[in-house]
Amino acid sequence: MRRKGTRLALVSAVAAVALVAFAPASASAATSSIPFTSCADVPTFGCGHLTVPLDPTNAVPGTVTLAIRRQLSATGAATTAVVALAGGPGQSALPFAEDDAQIVAPALATDDLVVFDQRGTGYSGPLRCSALNALTQPISQVIPACAMQVGATRGLYTTDDTVADIEAIRKALGYTKLILYGTSYGTKVALRYAAEYPANVAGLILDSTVPPNGPDVFDQSSYQAVPRILDQICASNACRGIPDPNADLSTVLTRLGSHAVEGTYVDSAGKAIRLPITADYIASILLAGDDDPVLRADFPAAIAAAAAGNYALLAILVAHAVYGAVSNSTVDNPLFFDTECEELPFPWVRTDTGATRATEALGYAEGLPAGTFGPFSYLTAYEESTTPDCAYWPFASAAPETLITTLPNVPTLIISGANDLRTPTSNATAVAAMIPDATVVVVPQTGHSVLTTEFSSCAKNAVDAFLGGTTIKTDCAPQAMPAYLHPAPAAPASAQLLKPLGGSEGAPGRTARALELTLAWSSRELSESLFETLIGSYNPSYGRGLGGLHGGYAKLSTNATTQTPTVRYHHFSYVPGVKITGSISNGVGRLTISGKNASAGTLVARTTNDFAGKLGGVAIHFRISTAQLTALTASAAR
Repeated sequence: MRRKGTRLALVSAVAAVALVAFAPASASAATSSIPFTSCADVPTFGCGHLTVPLDPTNAVPGTVTLAIRRQLSATGAATTAVVALAGGPGQSALPFAEDDAQIVAPALATDDLVVFDQRGTGYSGPLRCSALNALTQPISQVIPACAMQVGATRGLYTTDDTVADIEAIRKALGYTKLILYGTSYGTKVALRYAAEYPANVAGLILDSTVPPNGPDVFDQSSYQAVPRILDQICASNACRGIPDPNADLSTVLTRLGSHAVEGTYVDSAGKAIRLPITADYIASILLAGDDDPVLRADFPAAIAAAAAGNYALLAILVAHAVYGAVSNSTVDNPLFFDTECEELPFPWVRTDTGATRATEALGYAEGLPAGTFGPFSYLTAYEESTTPDCAYWPFASAAPETLITTLPNVPTLIISGANDLRTPTSNATAVAAMIPDATVVVVPQTGHSVLTTEFSSCAKNAVDAFLGGTTIKTDCAPQAMPAYLHPAPAAPASAQLLKPLGGSEGAPGRTARALELTLAWSSRELSESLFETLIGSYNPSYGRGLGGLHGGYAKLSTNATTQTPTVRYHHFSYVPGVKITGSISNGVGRLTISGKNASAGTLVARTTNDFAGKLGGVAIHFRISTAQLTALTASAAR
């Protein structure tokens, strides 16, 4: 999968993009047999269609019409084209055409750009299955019903069928060679095309690589990458107060076993919400972190608190990543299951019943060596995979896809996010081992779909160099991250264990510290909420406010005239037994502190973040320098 726009543009100034002077979009190369007209929504692209055989071998009658967009090179007479391939399987590519043009901009001086919706997706005969939209029936009934709704030709939507479509497009447009640029599942399509038509490939750009015979049906490489990625997140003592997140994760997973525990979080109205927490949900949080760095930044603190018996932070992440997940409207779910089920080599006998196949696959997973799934169990790997679903798929093809054992040594750039769990760096290195002259670029602080989510421009610079024929810099330096994406510190277990703030002493000093931590955490959460809104994974449970970790809530509002943000706290508690009530606007305001573990009192900030008043009857004055109290950008965007 990939997201429109770049993550860097959401947290910093937008960089200027050098543009190439394009030829008129409606112009056609002399050898093209496809008529193009200017696309109404993106005039720099020409829109066209190509009808291809539903069955590339012509054994089964029928056709499918592919929706294509093309941007001509500056010369308007290219013999080579960049073909951009989306993820999934099942993701529509056309919505990303403009992003693709920016990413491969250096090539457009001499090469065309071709983007098309793969068969069964977007505007290329999307598959339909109403049963998948409701999921009111057991999956053992939904999946067969879906397959029947797709019909008898459901075995003709595999990766190799798409490979045949790409070759048909190449011939119809008259190109001698193609540069294939794929993201996620699109890299598998690119690799299998290169294996089938090596003479027609001028180069490969692979972002977030799926091997040509992948993915593994149980995602073994993903689970095995979990310890490495948690170590990377917390390297150099980045996770304050959290010595070993992997040990915490193991503790929690051992405690859960195959049973759920109940976690409670407080929503933005102050209501306590109870949720089950399972090992499967924890795996889902980690995988969702590929697209949402907020989840990764908050995970070590959440799992550390859970290991200590407090599941509130983990419940927030479950509510966010599992119950509040935002669906991807560019993905055709029936096509996803059709392709995965028909072509992957599941460990079962295809002619057995669905229930028997499920039993065979589960037994196979159980028999794999210890450590195959990192800190997780075989049961989690099985349940989180498509295996339980595909077990009930009525196969229309006789066997899985053909095994690819060799790849051509064509110019290849492989880009991997160091924090990518879905397609970990081990995938990139495995594919590079099959292409001797491949160059691998690993981008730190980045998950899935690197070219559209990196905070730096390292991957984009590598693409520019690859397409421009210059030296590729493979050493990507870490970037300065916004504070709210730094790993969260350990949540305080009690007010009594806090170090007094500044020059204050005793219980009043500890209460002042609790206030600082509370304001910092609430600001962090509100800022994260803005970031997630902008990248399209916003959890509606946050709304315009925030629940306290131990009760109460805060509301964020913005003055319509001055755009000044105000956060109003209502018995809001981040530290156990310490509550704050009042309001802060641009670091100025009045707060009342209460609670069984607090030195009660009222503090007033007349200048930014400078508080004075009495706590427990003791006069106190301190300045908070570490907490960003205004959540200014958050309110401005809402």
